[in-house]
Amino acid sequence: MKPDSATIQQRYDRIAPYFEGLEAIMEGLIFKGWRKKCWAEAKGHHILEVGVGTGKNFDYYPADARITAIDFSKEMLKRAAQKRLRKNIAVELELMDVQSLYFADNSFDTVIATFVFCSVPLPLKGLKELYRVCRPGGQVILLEHVLSSKPILASVMNFINPVIVTLVGANINRNTVKNVQSCAFSSVHVDERSSDIIKLIVARK
Repeated sequence: MKPDSATIQQRYDRIAPYFEGLEAIMEGLIFKGWRKKCWAEAKGHHILEVGVGTGKNFDYYPADARITAIDFSKEMLKRAAQKRLRKNIAVELELMDVQSLYFADNSFDTVIATFVFCSVPLPLKGLKELYRVCRPGGQVILLEHVLSSKPILASVMNFINPVIVTLVGANINRNTVKNVQSCAFSSVHVDERSSDIIKLIVARK
């Protein structure tokens, strides 16, 4: 049986105190550069960040934008709030599940998520919510790790995925590009700098 939102939330609450330490090496070597590329694509006045976690993207927020950021983990959000105070970041933090957003239709110029849809139990439902709250002509930007296109590596990822989900609540074998393409976006572009398993996706409404 696949984990539901409450189960995944509990796992992220559990690892929240250690989250930045667990990813420190990968963050410094790989993720940090991709976050910069991702946020360089953000446009418009009102931006929604989905899955703010501990606030790893705070350093890349556009200075002239109004930012709203959500997460479904209370413990992650607590650490984001502490970092917001420490760094004096202007951001509205909300406890919310991407699968059921409280925002009105067409609320945001850009919706952005980094390494989030690996842990959304119903990713298509979450993507449809991002589409709904994005304004016409706006964009949804996703930075995601996905299933490899290389058969041997993909087999390994599929084999160990249940263990990763149990430990940290994240799937490493999602087909996120195909999921985005199946939504009603007018265009979906995968950045040419993307690697085999890390994709920068820009979808326009």
